Amino acid sequence: MSGNKFQVPRGKILIMILCCALVPLRSCVIFASDVKQPNVAGTFYPQDPRELSRMIDGFLEDVNAEPVNADIAALISPHAGYVFSGQVAAFGYKLIKNKNYKTVVVIGPSHYYEFSGVSVYPKGVFKTPLGDLEIDREFAKELLYKDSDINFEAAAFEKEHSVEAQLPFLQKVLSGFKIVPIVMGDCSLLTCKKLAALLKTAIGGRKDVLVAVSTDMYHGYDYLQAETVDQKTLSYLTNMDAEGLYYGLRDGKLQLCGGFPVVSALILAGGLKDKKLEVLKYTTSANVTNKKIKGVWTVGYSSSVITGLVLPEANKGGETKMLSQSQRKRLMQIARDSISTYLETGKKLAVSETDSLLLKEMGAFVTLNEHGQLRGCIGNIIGQQPLYLTVRDMAVEAALRDPRFSPVALNELKNIEIEISVLSPMEKVDSADKVQLGKHGVLIKQGFRSGVFLPQVATETGWTKEEFLSNLCSHKAGLSADAWKDKTTEIYIFSAEVFSEKEI
Repeated sequence: MSGNKFQVPRGKILIMILCCALVPLRSCVIFASDVKQPNVAGTFYPQDPRELSRMIDGFLEDVNAEPVNADIAALISPHAGYVFSGQVAAFGYKLIKNKNYKTVVVIGPSHYYEFSGVSVYPKGVFKTPLGDLEIDREFAKELLYKDSDINFEAAAFEKEHSVEAQLPFLQKVLSGFKIVPIVMGDCSLLTCKKLAALLKTAIGGRKDVLVAVSTDMYHGYDYLQAETVDQKTLSYLTNMDAEGLYYGLRDGKLQLCGGFPVVSALILAGGLKDKKLEVLKYTTSANVTNKKIKGVWTVGYSSSVITGLVLPEANKGGETKMLSQSQRKRLMQIARDSISTYLETGKKLAVSETDSLLLKEMGAFVTLNEHGQLRGCIGNIIGQQPLYLTVRDMAVEAALRDPRFSPVALNELKNIEIEISVLSPMEKVDSADKVQLGKHGVLIKQGFRSGVFLPQVATETGWTKEEFLSNLCSHKAGLSADAWKDKTTEIYIFSAEVFSEKEI
């Protein structure tokens, strides 16, 4: 704790700063504000930004944790006053310093407002002394109102500190990210599973999303009992036993004031490959204050990380999705806006992107349909620029430069339905036997002649594999219909993730 001179307020507020006193309180109905002011600046942590920054820097400098050689998908961190739990929290935050997270989902328990279910803050910014943090509105939409237990209860955030306590640490170790603040009330195990499922869908295959769970541990008047109970609780965490933890908390055998957020995170982590939870640091307020006296209020603090590889989201057919729903919506918005902007101004849409997947160089096709009839389709098979720019440019090409159709007029655009196909990398195969109809798109190449069919062509036409390949050779590549049988012909396969406006 060296170098931290922040004075601890005395009196009744001390217990709240030490831990998270569970005081249910119904307050008047309030609504989402575009700017959420901090609740505990000046009490749980310094209000002066320079003092706060120095304090966190001191905590981080005192951490000598070994780097984790795996992707960190979630961290579990305490939320007491920084003079009590800040050094423990620093162990987790040190490991994510300068990582490329673009969305941080911060989940904490409700201490003041009694409600059942989950409250997701929908929009605006959360202020701290270190600046403003913008809410990832699109990500929040993927969670809100998808289930009757997951809504926005503004009063849950009105006085809450569990989410807020994590924010200055995040601001010190990360940059260029948005947050999704979530507060959980009383929740059934089913509700925890529902939240985890919605988070999984919203995250999709993204590796730039971090889940930060806010919780303290034992609360009571026996410092010896604190370590016994907490070690038992931590054993459920390291075993990643979500259901065992849930029922242990319900029975009172285990203690976590943020138990439901932790349970939800463990369920979510169940979908990771090579998943592991590592406890980085544990202590109690009795150790921090050196007051190991029976009868003195004691709280346990721990810092953990969950590591593992993000698995792509499975769709109904059992295949995997490259893109989350929010990423699909973003690409669709770019496609439509790029066409309308070009038709109105003759200029390309000025657009930027921070999503790591959309910044990857990937091929894509944009298909336009009008009243159920093809109106244009142009794409780039091999990614030569970021995906979002490929979609932007191919949308304009499909609208104006498909030689089979006249250019789309501005007054037609309202009747145009857009479909986007995002392509996986090409794989050269040695035989047409490896082509799977409906799953694989195919590129045929012989000399300077080539042609391509997207995977959905086979589904839409009902062709057999021979008909599919013969039409590809004769009508697209300008070769003989049986050129695909020629050993000099190169055959490449790829998959495509196809989605249309009506689907999203």
